[in-house]
Amino acid sequence: MTLMELQMERQSNPVDMIEFVASNNDWSFERSCEDEIAMTVNGRWAAYQVSFSWMEECESLHLACAFDLRVPDAKVNEIIRLLSRINGQVMMGHFDLWKQEDVVIFRQSLLLAGGAEPTNQQVEVLLSSAVEACEAYYEAFQYVIWSGLDAKAAMDVVLFTTVGEA
Repeated sequence: MTLMELQMERQSNPVDMIEFVASNNDWSFERSCEDEIAMTVNGRWAAYQVSFSWMEECESLHLACAFDLRVPDAKVNEIIRLLSRINGQVMMGHFDLWKQEDVVIFRQSLLLAGGAEPTNQQVEVLLSSAVEACEAYYEAFQYVIWSGLDAKAAMDVVLFTTVGEA
């Protein structure tokens, strides 16, 4: 018997926990099917479209967080450079350019191998870390697309921290 042949029976669908957490926090959500749930989370810079998908084949709960930011063809290469710089800073998850829609998304997964069940704290941390990452770098994407800054300059602007008081 190989390690892959050993399968644990799952007690519930992990998306059920997402629905439970969303209900307890009075978040509006839509469950399009048994393995998917979507919601809108308002941030400081944008309203983020968040979807969770249960991927049975790899026992992974996948989060995708998109924001309304269309990438024009002329800016694709610079956005890809920016994605590379940002992903070097992000501890968990990553940003990606979803070419089908020309939008930027943040993706992250929670591995639940062996029948592990997600906790409400894991779900909340997964969601909050995604929104925090989007909030931290949203302006950098704006600077590249609308202000014409290159990736390095955009990162320098958003990573600038003020010290002291005026």
